[in-house]
Amino acid sequence: MKRILAVSLLLISISVAAVAESGRTALVLGGGGARGAAHIGVLEVLEQERIPVDCVVGTSMGGLVAGSYAAGLSPKMMRDKLAGADWTDIFLDLADYSQLSYRQKRVSRRYLAGTQVGLSERGFQIQPGVVAGEKIKLFFNQLVDEDLGERNIEQLPIPLAIVATDIGTGERVVFRNGSLTQAMRASMSVPGLMAPVEYQGRKLVDGGLVDNLPVEVARDLCQADRVIVVNVGSPLKAPEEVGSLLSVSAQMIGILTKQNVERSLSTLTGVDIYIAPELGDIRATDFARYEEAAATGRAAAERQLSALRLLTATPESYALWGQKRRSSVREAVVIDEVVIAPTKRVHPAFVARHIHQQVGQTLDRAALEQDLIRTYGDGFYDGVDYRVVRRDERNVLEVLVREKDWGSDYVTFGFAIDNEYRQGSSFNFRGAYRNTWINTYGGEFFAAIDVGGKPSMELNFYQPLTPSQRFFVEPLYFRKRETIGIYSDDQQVAEYKLDTSYYELALGKNLGVYGRSKFGWRDYHMRGSADISAVVLPDVDEQYGGFIYELNLDRRNRLYFPSHGWRADISYFDSPDQGYKKLSLDLGAVYKLDDFVVGARAAHITSLKGVLPVYDAVMLGGFLNMSGYASNQILGDDAFYAHLRTERIIGRMPLGLNGDLRLGLGIEAARLDQIYTLNSDDLWLDSAVIYLGGETPLGPLYLGYGFTFSGDYNLYLQLGAL
Repeated sequence: MKRILAVSLLLISISVAAVAESGRTALVLGGGGARGAAHIGVLEVLEQERIPVDCVVGTSMGGLVAGSYAAGLSPKMMRDKLAGADWTDIFLDLADYSQLSYRQKRVSRRYLAGTQVGLSERGFQIQPGVVAGEKIKLFFNQLVDEDLGERNIEQLPIPLAIVATDIGTGERVVFRNGSLTQAMRASMSVPGLMAPVEYQGRKLVDGGLVDNLPVEVARDLCQADRVIVVNVGSPLKAPEEVGSLLSVSAQMIGILTKQNVERSLSTLTGVDIYIAPELGDIRATDFARYEEAAATGRAAAERQLSALRLLTATPESYALWGQKRRSSVREAVVIDEVVIAPTKRVHPAFVARHIHQQVGQTLDRAALEQDLIRTYGDGFYDGVDYRVVRRDERNVLEVLVREKDWGSDYVTFGFAIDNEYRQGSSFNFRGAYRNTWINTYGGEFFAAIDVGGKPSMELNFYQPLTPSQRFFVEPLYFRKRETIGIYSDDQQVAEYKLDTSYYELALGKNLGVYGRSKFGWRDYHMRGSADISAVVLPDVDEQYGGFIYELNLDRRNRLYFPSHGWRADISYFDSPDQGYKKLSLDLGAVYKLDDFVVGARAAHITSLKGVLPVYDAVMLGGFLNMSGYASNQILGDDAFYAHLRTERIIGRMPLGLNGDLRLGLGIEAARLDQIYTLNSDDLWLDSAVIYLGGETPLGPLYLGYGFTFSGDYNLYLQLGAL
């Protein structure tokens, strides 16, 4: 066996030496975002024509393809992996909404993603990029089989270099060793769009800023006599297309890139081969058009066949070269130990609760990726990653969490516009301060305030009782003011202002990604008054307490416009002082059928003892809550509400933004045994709604027309989290 292996190595050496007699060849793959899929088509032609290369160099998307090729992937394997990628999801950092913790879901409901501002000794800190690149990095891991063992550039069978830019100095940074996937991620960090990569005290961004076509690096890497250069850069925009701040920034980057590409092209000689695919209107963000880009790259390489065929190797020597390139193919590993890398604030047990990889079992990459995305969704990290290392003859899975650079304090913001024909317009601006990880168990102080048409305030202290945060104690104070319209013959005749405030102390249990439950005591102070005395609702000023129990479960895949999942909210309040017991059940589910989403909701609110007072009554009316009526127009007791809606998906948000654009129709019905505010003898009420909705960077947007079958109607314009 040893003799056979020695002979094989000798043959490889002889064959490589034979190829070297005609000179050394370097392959240079330029940056261009999604246009870089054209590199795959070029590689297909090189493979077809049996053209070996001595080293590979790439920038940005070119670095991704170069790294994959040097790691042993064939062009077909690259195509297959790109085909299996969900490009919309890859550019969304957060986990599926159903995978978030209850507290993170709660923040997501009220505050805009991306508005977090950190508070640190250095002052205010904002997010370094629109996209943190969490799922992108995990995709790179998958692409080069990082789950089979750590991939280091210096260990690859073909010399590789990947180019990035130091955003602090403007210097070119060339990765010739170290983590392959880290180099890929750094080289693709478009400034402003994707967060920089921290590396040896530097912050690295897209290499295209300084060397988008790194010819000089390639010549130096393997002392190349010739280079095959593939340029997939985007052309500059016409002057009339540059107007917005975003387009101006993109054009500036394009100008810098164009200038350094021209410098690289000026160094080409007569023996070099230049390939420039005609990619037309394929943009740097058009990752879904990878097949078209690859085909264009293949066609461009075929136009250079006369020059390329001068580099063709014999079948025997090319086969041996290919065997060398693919020698890094490895087998699945069995994990002997799982380790959480050291952290500054977050307790390792809090991270470990998400990781389900079993010791003694083969690494389940897909499951691990979901665990890591769920971990990232906790909101305390700039990034979450993994590596598989060999240590003391054992395969160790290291989970790497990089805590947010700004520390544990931050503020976040949100707003809501609620324009309703029957009720008027309301605008609310909200802000919250979170002081997280006050102690090793993850204690958190939360303060929030809403100002505008629906003011409110909350002070909350959340103290876990175990490192994994399974159990917790939570004291809080909450106050809000609501304005309830009083109607006669469907015309508003008065306003009833209801001030609600309460203190609460509860003991709770987190139920993983399902939700939470809690039990405790709540002490209310309710004050209500009307602007006209002769109305059906009395003036009140009541203080009372009672026991509470709440169970909140949510498995929808998105907060707004979900396509599958369910939710359940159950609450119980028992007030010995007021002599009533209130039970609330609210259930919902959605299911996707092709381009349609079918949703249903059912709610039952009743008094198990006594009668619900006006200040704690059932409230119906408003969008998708009896849409033909004004918000909170219907007050009563012992109510059942249900609706069935269907939504047609008519479009998708652009890359990097979540959600569908939908046209919806809903049918609603409600029954109340006691109605406090309507002059109606009919216990059953009907309503319907037609609406257009979509998720925007500012939150959900709805345009709706609600109506009853007796002729009442309402119009809605809503933007933001209400």
